[in-house]
Amino acid sequence: MPIYMDRHDVSDVITAERLAQLHQEDLKIQQQFGCKGMTYWFDDKKQTAFCLIEAPDAESIKKMHAAAHGAVPHRVIEVQADIVESFLGRIEDPEMAQNAELNIINDPAFRTIMVIKLQRSEPEQKDSAEFTSSFRDLNEAFTKTLNKYDGTPVRQTNCNYLVSFKSMPNAVQAAFDIQSLFKEFKKTNKGRIILKMGLNAGMPVTEKKSIFEDTIKLAERMCEMVKGEIILSAEVKDLYESQQRKTLRETASMVALTPADEKFLTLLMDYADAAWSDTSLKVDDFSKPMGCSKSQLYRKMIVLTGKSPNTFIKEYRLKEALKLLNRNAGNISEIAFETGFSSPSYFSKCFQKQYGYLPSDYLPGHAR
Repeated sequence: MPIYMDRHDVSDVITAERLAQLHQEDLKIQQQFGCKGMTYWFDDKKQTAFCLIEAPDAESIKKMHAAAHGAVPHRVIEVQADIVESFLGRIEDPEMAQNAELNIINDPAFRTIMVIKLQRSEPEQKDSAEFTSSFRDLNEAFTKTLNKYDGTPVRQTNCNYLVSFKSMPNAVQAAFDIQSLFKEFKKTNKGRIILKMGLNAGMPVTEKKSIFEDTIKLAERMCEMVKGEIILSAEVKDLYESQQRKTLRETASMVALTPADEKFLTLLMDYADAAWSDTSLKVDDFSKPMGCSKSQLYRKMIVLTGKSPNTFIKEYRLKEALKLLNRNAGNISEIAFETGFSSPSYFSKCFQKQYGYLPSDYLPGHAR
């Protein structure tokens, strides 16, 4: 049976004890609706509650809540139990709450999400045995550091990490320690790899379809687009400084976005996601949806990303082309036109300059 997570935006009069009472009302009648309450999270500061429920469908959950106490959820999404456990640490009531009369739980679902990306700073080349060993040691050191600060990897490969932290200060300190480890790695591997870390924070259920979707998307975009090794969202910076009672000093390698920066980045990437494959797309086309002039767009992109609009569009298309090539999703000409390039020859030239290989080298039967 599917598992769902719902979100309740509660009033400031709702306490952890009152929410536990409402949860018990659900449990009394849940079988009538084919539901099984697994656990819940409550955040009195942000006035939100999230229930994890096994149910035939989302509508059954709404009907159960309505019949039990009338507090119908504001949003319900389908989730996977293992993913919920990775992000939030549990899929059942915590031990300290079990066997209590009300099972009072005052455990917020707010999390700091860290995205780590290790990207090549130059076209691909054959790695030496020494580099491969050093890179493996670096990943092992990253994993140990994340464990030290109670970061839970949700997804992990040699080059990409998606990590959930319950503690905001732990997440920021883990980022600083990982940055220090990377500095040591760069001493013997200069110019080969770039480290990017994006830290954002949020709730598991918003208006999107997937758990923490908004939070993850912004963290990933920060990694992909913003200058610096460590990029913090405005909320991460503000909460860290208020909790630690100290100011984070920005540097060339550690950048904190403002809410205006985040809005600009979101508008930019949303428009690019929708329009990148149009061969007639021009820089001028970005001005209207971004709400700025061509010169303002250029200045803002240089400050935030270090790239001109034209460079941004070309690199975006090349990344999409690489994805299609790796999936064998067409021949060179088809992929060139599908990704917005005006000719296959120009596409091949740009691709080779960016990645060090011709696009044809990625097709079946070609060894790199």
